[in-house]
Amino acid sequence: MSQLFKIKPLLLIAFLAALCVIEACKKDDDTDADLIQLLSFGPSPVLRGGDLRFIGTNLDKVTSVVLANNVEVNTFKTKTADQLVLVVPEATVDGKVVLKTPQGDIQTKTELKISEPITITSFSPAAARPGAIISIEGTYLNLVKHVIFSNKKTVNDTAFVSQTKTKIEVKVPEDAKTGLFVISNGAVDPILVESATELLVSLPVVTQVSPTPVKAGTALTIDGTDLDLTREVIFNGGSKVSSFTSASATQLVLNVPADAKDGAIKLVVASLVEVVTAQEVVMAVPTITSISPDPAKTGSSVTVSGVDLDLVTRVTFGGGKVGAVQSNTGTEMVVSVPSDATEGTVAFSTAAGKTVNSGTALTLVKPSIATLSPTEIQVNNVLTVTGNDLDIVAKVQFMGGTEAPVISATLTELTVNVPVGTASGPIHLIANNGDDVISAVSLTILASTSATITSMPASARPGDMIDIVGVNLDAVTGVVFPIDVQATMFGLKTETLIQVVVPANAKTGNGVIKLITATGEIIESPVINIAGVDPVADPNLVFFNFDALTYWWNDAGNVQNDPALSLDGSSYYYVDHNCNGWTGFFWRNGANNFPGATIGTNVSQYVLKFDINVLEPITGGELAWRLKGSAGDFWYYWKPWESTGSYTTNGWITITIPLTSFYAGSTQISDLSTITEDFGVAFNNGSSHVKACVDNVRFEQL
Repeated sequence: MSQLFKIKPLLLIAFLAALCVIEACKKDDDTDADLIQLLSFGPSPVLRGGDLRFIGTNLDKVTSVVLANNVEVNTFKTKTADQLVLVVPEATVDGKVVLKTPQGDIQTKTELKISEPITITSFSPAAARPGAIISIEGTYLNLVKHVIFSNKKTVNDTAFVSQTKTKIEVKVPEDAKTGLFVISNGAVDPILVESATELLVSLPVVTQVSPTPVKAGTALTIDGTDLDLTREVIFNGGSKVSSFTSASATQLVLNVPADAKDGAIKLVVASLVEVVTAQEVVMAVPTITSISPDPAKTGSSVTVSGVDLDLVTRVTFGGGKVGAVQSNTGTEMVVSVPSDATEGTVAFSTAAGKTVNSGTALTLVKPSIATLSPTEIQVNNVLTVTGNDLDIVAKVQFMGGTEAPVISATLTELTVNVPVGTASGPIHLIANNGDDVISAVSLTILASTSATITSMPASARPGDMIDIVGVNLDAVTGVVFPIDVQATMFGLKTETLIQVVVPANAKTGNGVIKLITATGEIIESPVINIAGVDPVADPNLVFFNFDALTYWWNDAGNVQNDPALSLDGSSYYYVDHNCNGWTGFFWRNGANNFPGATIGTNVSQYVLKFDINVLEPITGGELAWRLKGSAGDFWYYWKPWESTGSYTTNGWITITIPLTSFYAGSTQISDLSTITEDFGVAFNNGSSHVKACVDNVRFEQL
């Protein structure tokens, strides 16, 4: 009994404890049942005017809901214990939501996001001119910050004509163009709404262009609509006009540029859209009625009569030779006939790229021969030729394949030295343009009693011993190399041979050797090339050395520094190329390191020099040296192979070109400080394999 008694009190205590637990649980369950809880809400983002739903427990006890911007809602579409539904007011913005309850405020952990329903429902008009006002209608347009036209031209809200929630009025920008437009709320991550259809931005419409043909420099009238939108008119060939004589919506009047060409024209508006005319503009051409005198004389002038001759910018005679226009009144122009022009039609070209030819070929005066004196003559003596128009003779060709330049020439008389190797027979007078006149009388070549050279090398280097072969050479007492350098070292000296060493200080380049006889007679040799280079007199006048002063662009060749070819251990320009027509070798522009300002107008006191090593014979074309600037495009054409058909230097030599030999057409270069554009050299006007080295292109004072 005592043991049982002890257990029963323990059971009683346990039972009473269990009752407390049960009661406690019962009280907790009662508390949870009354608790107002928010489990979720949405949607987020939500549209203004749309339904916002809250899910939870005891939500029917919520007294009101406070949205961001202190917008309070106490009227609900649905209000039950587990659900609240309300309509989002227009004033609502992004932010957290607070539920007001008897148990206190319940705030959402996340923000409610508001979706702005910006829309475009329509716009009008569908087509508008730049500067006109269009109306954009839609929803929530009060939130729009930008209207963006098709060429990304943006109009900000500060420039809107008007703005409400349902309508925006905005001016079409001057440079807007046809296409869809976009409205934006301007946010960092913006809402962009695109129009459903394109806004048609007006463009000029051309109905007529007159007159046609039209003369350059005169007025052209363009008729049509919306022409006042035109900012620029572009003619075929690229010439542009942006200043108009008059401009209205229905008509443009402008002066035609001198270099406008046949073809359609383009009207360019502020958006850079181009309107191309269906009608083409045809440029007027000059009319040639006569050329006098005919026959004309090369080196003199002709008078051209006609209409609209002031359009002529270039006159080309036979042989492709361009004459200089000396005067032009529009109905009469005086043009110089190039000394090397040939017979043929004369072409008159305009800046528009059009050419009109003379109706008939222009004939040319030829030299005529009256007498030869003496008719019996020894070589190395002077022959006198009388006749007419002898002042246009460039050289005389003799039998035996020899020729000589004219010593002096007037209209009626010329003199020439009979070269060694000449045979008996008639002579040929070769005019500057290549015309060939043969004498009716033959020369008789007498045996020479003076020293005569029959053969010698075409080139040699200082220090080389050369053989001069001829007759009566035992009469020679002195040998003089260019320039006035006496030879002091000899080998054999016989009647038919002189062996002589080229002096170390002989002038390099092309020159002649003089043989001095005991009687004081001077016999000049054929041209000999003394290979070698002149020192650079002034490093400040060097503008290509292919070390610091190299080229910017080229078509063929590159800079090399082969010790076997280098002139002085420095770099040089090397080309090994089959040239056919224009092939640029080396160029710079923009007056880059060009020493023209140092020389300025003193061109007659300076020469252009360059060192060259022609490794293989050049047989055609020319090396065209160019100096281009604001005063003109000046050229010199170096082609020493022209008379012989082939040219090599067998080593480095210095070539000297007087600056006064550079011409732009008939205009001689006069101021080197104006050379601000291209300068360099190219192969042109022919074909040949060119394998050569060039270095030290420079100017040098005489």
